[in-house]
Amino acid sequence: MNVQKVAPNQDKQYLTIIGIVSVLIPVVVAFLLLIPQTGKLGNIDVSILPHLNAVLNSATTTCLLIAYFFIKNQNETVHRRLMMTAFILSSLFLVSYVIYHFQAPSTKFGDINGDGVLSEVELAEAGMMRGIYLFILVTHILLAVVVVPFVLVAFYFALTKQIARHKKIVKYAFPIWLYVAVTGVVVYLMISPYYL
Repeated sequence: MNVQKVAPNQDKQYLTIIGIVSVLIPVVVAFLLLIPQTGKLGNIDVSILPHLNAVLNSATTTCLLIAYFFIKNQNETVHRRLMMTAFILSSLFLVSYVIYHFQAPSTKFGDINGDGVLSEVELAEAGMMRGIYLFILVTHILLAVVVVPFVLVAFYFALTKQIARHKKIVKYAFPIWLYVAVTGVVVYLMISPYYL
């Protein structure tokens, strides 16, 4: 993808747009998720979406790791294609995630009978794993919010051929994005026994 260089005075305009989008995404997602759950889309069955989300996060992780390999071997063309694929996969994940949580009831780690309430017995059985799960989930969610502007700015710098600036931002964007993708799969594997 060949994109013309952007004049420095245009940087401010594009970076402002990225900033606005970076704030809007988590605000809109939080708003949609805080609305009382279930059935907002009629009778649409979304039970497959958590499984799809795990596939999308796994594929994103794979793309990120292979893209890293290719850029280290100075193959910018393949690196660029893989990063664009990772971006598309992450965007599809976000859409799927919002649809699922907009339509389906929330699943609680340890809720064996699926009644939405954790009894003392269920809490005892979940034990320390519930705390580990919640730690991974919270860091996954917080870093998913944090990574959005980093990824958007990194893509902007790459597309406008500001490679030195791109390299500076990916020092932070890449490991955070990779952590978010990997922990997305881990969260799925840990919570999946409790899906009904």
